[in-house]
Amino acid sequence: MTRAQQLLWTGFRGLDPAEVDLPFSPGGIILFARNLDPDPERGPARCRALIDGLQARFGAELPLAVALDQEGGPVSRLRPWTGPTPPLRQLWTGGGAKACSAWGVLWGEGLRMLGFNVDFAPVLDLWDGHPDAGIGDRAASGLPAEAAAAAGAFLHGLESTGVRGCLKHFPGLGGTTLDSHQGLPSLPQAAQVERNAAAFIPLAHPDRLVMVAHLRTPASQPLPASLHRDSVVDNPWGIQGRFLPDDLEMGGCADWSWEDRTRLALEAGHQWLLVCQTPEGWTACSEAAARLPEFLWAPALAATRSMRRHLPAATPFNAQTWKGWLARLQTAAKEA
Repeated sequence: MTRAQQLLWTGFRGLDPAEVDLPFSPGGIILFARNLDPDPERGPARCRALIDGLQARFGAELPLAVALDQEGGPVSRLRPWTGPTPPLRQLWTGGGAKACSAWGVLWGEGLRMLGFNVDFAPVLDLWDGHPDAGIGDRAASGLPAEAAAAAGAFLHGLESTGVRGCLKHFPGLGGTTLDSHQGLPSLPQAAQVERNAAAFIPLAHPDRLVMVAHLRTPASQPLPASLHRDSVVDNPWGIQGRFLPDDLEMGGCADWSWEDRTRLALEAGHQWLLVCQTPEGWTACSEAAARLPEFLWAPALAATRSMRRHLPAATPFNAQTWKGWLARLQTAAKEA
């Protein structure tokens, strides 16, 4: 095993530390519903024990980056404990930036208690109202300036609690209908790509996490943007960030071998390799990374280690504090 495998931000199986069997030491982990006990009484404390156990195992030298997708609405890993919550579009149309910021704070407070230090949110894709669109009401608005205002307010609230956010899915999936989990969507019109990317410009900076979509554009073809350097670190809009590709197990990049996916992602300038779903996938990605020459992965490793040094410690988990937070959140959901 090599240090290159610390570039993986990986999924895993198991709800308790003893069940987690990763054949390498990742730099980050991402939790899904499969890792969370749905019981609202024991689930939150069990989640915190899982994260604490994995921090002790893999984060002794540097804290692990610990993430999940907690947007609210249809993408809410905490839904078994919290119940239904509003998506970003509902927050923006109903309460504007103030509501988006307030919900960013709420989610951040809960995530810190659970042990998370990164939330893969908010969505900055443009809403297009298409019934087959994969993003739907996860997107706040069809106007770039409004999408940026909504996502920026959510991000400000979230990061005020110490939890890092992540802009996604650069350069923007607005106008696509094929879900990139299933295949590679395409935007053949450069003007649509430009319009989508405009929403990211006000919010990106060199220390901001930016997730890049598996999306074919006129500039990236035949590659997805996620594997195309001129669509990542050398993008034409000058957008900077700590780039990571969307899950490398998704259908949008399945036509490329693991060797090619891993190499192209690093050549594109990604700082992380996100691989989420199966032991076969994360093992193949880690082994491919281990075979790469050091000059390809060393800059990314230095960048990820720098980020990990500055991740905040979790706030203490207390059952009564959690219940108080949950009550506030559920009241806000009813009023949204």
